[in-house]
Amino acid sequence: MRQQILTFSSAIFGFDFLQGFILLAVQAHLPQLRPPPCDMMAAAGAAACEEAGGVKAGIFFAALYLVAVGSGCLKPNIIAHGADQFQRGGGGGGAGGDARRLSTYFNAAYFSFCVGELVALTVLVWVQTRSGMDVGFGVSAAAMAAGLVSLVAGVPFYRNKPPQGSIFTPIAKVFVAAATKRKQVCPSTATVQAIASVTAHEMSVNPTNIRHINKFRFLDKACVKARGGPGGGASAAGKEGPWRLCTPAEVEQVKVLLCVVPIFACTIVFNTILAQLQTFSVQQGSAMDTRLAASFHVPPASLQAIPYAMLVALVPAYEAAFVPAVRRLTGVATGITPLQRIGVGLFAVTFSMVAAALVEARRRHAAADGGRLLSIFWIAPQFLVFGLSEMFTAVGLIEFFYKQSLAGMQAFLTSMNYCSYSFGFYLSSVLVSLVNRVTSTAGGGGGWLANNDLNKDRLDLFYWLLAGLSILNFFNYLFWARWYSKSVETAVQVAGVRGGGEQDEQQKDTPEC
Repeated sequence: MRQQILTFSSAIFGFDFLQGFILLAVQAHLPQLRPPPCDMMAAAGAAACEEAGGVKAGIFFAALYLVAVGSGCLKPNIIAHGADQFQRGGGGGGAGGDARRLSTYFNAAYFSFCVGELVALTVLVWVQTRSGMDVGFGVSAAAMAAGLVSLVAGVPFYRNKPPQGSIFTPIAKVFVAAATKRKQVCPSTATVQAIASVTAHEMSVNPTNIRHINKFRFLDKACVKARGGPGGGASAAGKEGPWRLCTPAEVEQVKVLLCVVPIFACTIVFNTILAQLQTFSVQQGSAMDTRLAASFHVPPASLQAIPYAMLVALVPAYEAAFVPAVRRLTGVATGITPLQRIGVGLFAVTFSMVAAALVEARRRHAAADGGRLLSIFWIAPQFLVFGLSEMFTAVGLIEFFYKQSLAGMQAFLTSMNYCSYSFGFYLSSVLVSLVNRVTSTAGGGGGWLANNDLNKDRLDLFYWLLAGLSILNFFNYLFWARWYSKSVETAVQVAGVRGGGEQDEQQKDTPEC
């Protein structure tokens, strides 16, 4: 039963996902559940389209929320669940071989994601255009059902970890306990090691799996007994309540979370650029010549498939050629570390916005020069460069979060990658509004992006602004990546502690936190 818990929860959220698509398919198929058809392009005056309301709107939003909840809960759990099938830190070829297998798994998972995106942006769009939205949603529901069957079919073979409760409870306990003992001096590293060794022995846990990070030292107060408490010393810990005394593992769990927050924050700008490619770049393509042949036009929205088409070829090449070649130079099992991989992507994405700005300037010049339309394929490079950068950043971020997490944190930290997507799109909306406000005040006009006419807007300047923000974000990332690396390098593995938990003479408790 313990091996079925994570699979069972994933199946529940996957079923929510499936229900959402079924509702969308049913609503798109039954005329009585959707507003009457109308011409959206001609709905400017009295012939305005009827707005959905009441039961129709309720069904629609219920379906969207089911898809959102199912997707948001399923994706990080599935990735962490797959990674849990690899034994971390033991057996099977040692740590180096384990790191290579994990890296290969994350690349394979991202490859599958790219294939799915490519199919959705090409085949599924074609199906919906030819056969209707109801058929398109039905195909999505069928694909989701097949995925659920595949997931459940593997239950007898999975290696899972037992649930350890909500991650937010121990986090709250650590902050409450540390705040309660805020006037107490910080324990030394040796003291924390001793407590961890005793706690691990009592819980039958390998103490070497607990790594003491020499940052946020004030949180260490949460795992030592209050001065004058019962027993008085570290060896007597355990008499206080769980909200007054925490284990070293719980404290280090919070420290890891705090340490990865700056890395997480640096990827938000990256996803803000993704938001522009999915909005303004599509609008940019609509103002260009979309003809591929005399009778065939390229839908601007289908340009989003370009990076995924490239990634379907690049991800296997990265795994088969790039990693072995670089491994011989660096000695790192995965070729480059996850932090280095993220950095490469954050640097490369700047050139996506540079390409977008140059193409937009050329498009505006061509439009002003007799109304000539530039070919839509001029904007392909910005999608290609972004696809390359996403291969480094997205996979590197997932791998980084998983490898840095302690027991019970894998799914939570993996989900932060998807939170970065959300924050990136929110920041995009705020940035557009802010740019319009600032530029309209400075220039006396309507702002760079205030019009629906790209020939009047200054989308090229907005792209240059994003390129500048991206390069600043890259240097900010370098600072925090170095800070994090130093934090990990100075972390002390809890091992070799003297049985009585006594402190070294040179490592007394200190008030400096």
